[in-house]
Amino acid sequence: MKVDNVKLFKCLGDKSRLSILSNLINEPMYVELLAERLNLTPSTVSFHLKKMEEAGLVHSKKEQYYMIYEIDQQLLNMSLMDFVHQENSEEKKQREREEEYRNKVIGNFFQYGKLKSIPVQRKKARIVYEEILKAFEPNRKYTEREVNIIIADYHDDFCTIRRDMISENLLEREGNIYWVKGNNNKSSLQYYLL
Repeated sequence: MKVDNVKLFKCLGDKSRLSILSNLINEPMYVELLAERLNLTPSTVSFHLKKMEEAGLVHSKKEQYYMIYEIDQQLLNMSLMDFVHQENSEEKKQREREEEYRNKVIGNFFQYGKLKSIPVQRKKARIVYEEILKAFEPNRKYTEREVNIIIADYHDDFCTIRRDMISENLLEREGNIYWVKGNNNKSSLQYYLL
């Protein structure tokens, strides 16, 4: 079940809507009956029910002359954790934008597998360095010479790139021994949001 969490929780942030919901939990009802029970005008109840219907909390069905409203039992049986972990379309769009940006940067700075130039912007440089980092094996120790050779396959200024990769916490160094720093699973864009 796909629910707009923001709309849902915004909808629940109103005392009248909570009262309506409380009454609908017991039994499906029509607008006039809810208005009478809650001492509200039918137009006010209709307004709140419309908002609740948009949020997915209730649905309506026509019975003779009345619109009967009932709660969405499946939705109300969900736990708070279900809502929190539910894939949000905005998060998905954000990840797609990040991936698109990343691919654009890689496309602009790499040609035929070689780095055309080292980006000046730190965010773009990190994306480029993460791409170069893919040439390194995790859990393997490298000598400085081996690191230089790997980076030189991408760009002649391997010293600058090596130093930058260390300062960006992509590589770690002890003496003349280098290795890929653990937990580099965050994308560069997530890194800058921290």
